[in-house]
Amino acid sequence: MLRDYAPIKSVMLQPGVAYARPTQVLPEKVTLEAPAVQVMTDFNEVTAVIILPGDTVDEANSRMIQRGVRLLLVVDQNRNVSGLITATDILGEKPVQVAVHRGVQRGEIQVRDIMTPQERLEVLDFEQVRGAKVGHIVATLQKAGRQHALVVEYDKKNRQTLRGLFSATQVARQLGVAVQTSEVAHTFSEIESLLAR
Repeated sequence: MLRDYAPIKSVMLQPGVAYARPTQVLPEKVTLEAPAVQVMTDFNEVTAVIILPGDTVDEANSRMIQRGVRLLLVVDQNRNVSGLITATDILGEKPVQVAVHRGVQRGEIQVRDIMTPQERLEVLDFEQVRGAKVGHIVATLQKAGRQHALVVEYDKKNRQTLRGLFSATQVARQLGVAVQTSEVAHTFSEIESLLAR
């Protein structure tokens, strides 16, 4: 049965070999009228950059720098989304507040201490995104006062899968203009924190 199949000759792996990674090629320039999917990072085409809740914020910051992103998905051991953490979370006042409150060093602060948990994440439906234009995404980010918007897809049993995300930075790069969003407080504790500044 296998006599028709000759084995493939193997070779030794060379030192310093990188590995293939999926890359989504987004158009360099878009307009507000372009399809929204042209500015979405699609997790069917690009591997999401992840981190665990128990990793330190310094590890999260290093991973962001290494991968050239400003948002990490926080996942549990089953690779289910527990939340997200952004560069703004890491480089802002949250780590300082946690360190002072707990009496610990910054290096001891974990991702779970400052991430936005899953139950507070608002998402966009991929079916709506599919029919939207870039201008709709810009308006959505501006209205929410956010730098990122997550996109979910529903299966036949109405279960969500995280399909992708929009980044104001990426959209601005592709539009060739600045996209102004400002992080806004959505809870009383966030409002208190902003007023205390």
